[in-house]
Parts: sequence; C-alpha cells; structure tokens
Amino acid sequence: MLFVPPEAAWGIFMNDTMRKVAIARKIARPNTKEFIEDIFEDFLEFHGDRFYADDGAVIGGIASFEGMPVTVVGIQKGHDLEENVKCNFGQPGPEGYRKALRFMKQAEKFKRPVITFINTAGAYPGIGAEERGQGEAIARNLKEMSNLKTPVISIFTGEGGSGGALALAVADTVWMLENGLFSVLSPEGFASILWRDPSRAEEAATLMKMTAKDLMKDRVVDRIFYEPKEGIENNLKFTTDQIKAALRETLPELRGLSIEGLLGRRYKRFRQYGEFVE
Repeated sequence: MLFVPPEAAWGIFMNDTMRKVAIARKIARPNTKEFIEDIFEDFLEFHGDRFYADDGAVIGGIASFEGMPVTVVGIQKGHDLEENVKCNFGQPGPEGYRKALRFMKQAEKFKRPVITFINTAGAYPGIGAEERGQGEAIARNLKEMSNLKTPVISIFTGEGGSGGALALAVADTVWMLENGLFSVLSPEGFASILWRDPSRAEEAATLMKMTAKDLMKDRVVDRIFYEPKEGIENNLKFTTDQIKAALRETLPELRGLSIEGLLGRRYKRFRQYGEFVE
C-alpha cells in the first residue's frame, strides 16, 4: 500500500486555501512563547488578570528588543495534549483577555510599545466563559486598544478566529505569516451555518478570503512574512529574522509620532473598512 505523507496529501485533496488552514493548524507549528524567545531578549512573564485567574491561553510580560523595552502578549497553543490542556487549546476565556489588557495598560503607563502574537481558533465558547463576561471582555479590549496611547503591532502567526483574535489585533499595523489566517469563524463553521453541511468547508474557505494574500489585498494586513519551504517548525529563524527587520524599521517610526498622530493614524486605519461597505 502506497503511503502518502500528510503534507503531500494536502496538495492532492485540498485547494490552496484549505491547505493553508491545515498548515496553520499543525500541532508542530511554533507557538507564541517560541516566537518571543527567538525575537526578544530577557523576557519576564507576568501572570493573572487580578480579577479571577491566570489564563494559560494568554502569555505576556516585558522583554527587550535590541535594547528597547517592550511589552509582548500572545495567545498560546501547545504541542501535545498535556500542553494544550494547560492553555485550553489556545482558546482564551474572559480572564485571558483581561490579563492581556492589564499588560497593555501597564505598557501605556510606562510608554512601552506593545507587540501581540495571535494564533487561535477563537475565544473559548463555554458556559463558564459566558457567565464570566466573555463578550464584555472582548469588547473592552477593542475599545481600550483603539485608544491605547502607545504603539501597537499585531502579528498573526497561525489561525485568527473571529473576535477572539480581533481582541488582540486593534493595532497601528497588522502583520501576518505567509500561512496565517484571519476570519469571522472557521471554514467548517461557515459551511455549517450557510449550507448546513460542514463537509463543504473547502468551498467555504475559498469564499471567506481568509488568507494572508487575500487580507493584504483588502488592506486588513499590512505586511506578510514568508515561511521556509521545509516548514516553519523546521526553520523558525528564517521567519523571525524578517520580523526582527520589520520591527527595527517600524518601531522607531511609530515611537516618533505624537500621541495625537498615533491615535489619528490608528483611527483612519480602521475607518477605511467602511469603504468596502458603502
């Protein structure tokens, strides 16, 4: 019997968009902690939201980027079942978003730029999360980030699912890895709602325009970072070197703006999406 490696099977049985979905979901794909360790120095992790608990799905703290103090926050996934249980498979509860906001407000107070890393299928949809105010926590992040008086850069490293991803992506500039995604929900969920047939997920993925190239065309994403042909899990430095170069270029530019200029620029960035509706 002929064995077909999973990567080869994607090329045979999936269209290009669904193949990117499969790559973004690979359990071996580098997680936020690995990106932080490869890009920054002296990372000091903080814990807890000061209201309820410490959500393992969100990690963050302070670090140094080539001598510049920064705050880094991201959604964490694991590489095996044990790790994924600890971080709830990368699906934050309200305490995770409140924890992230605590770090960002601290960054604002001490005038540190904020860099967020996003890789999540979405916010945790369980009853407990809803009882503790999941919707309110996400909405508050959107409100507070839109007016955060310090530069914000968001980087999509894998999946970007709905408001759970957007809650860390109200930024001055939004970047995405080549196989990153950002959409209102998963292709399977889209197909289930629209056609009541989750088996049409491949068709839905194409319609959703969720890939980096699609989002770059629609000005949702400002920059794309390429991934190595052998897989980013085998050569993370190939991509993080690009991210470092972009941070070197962009951070001084954003820090050079006045608060009024920074907030005005951010406002215009998000207001432009109304053009697609009118």
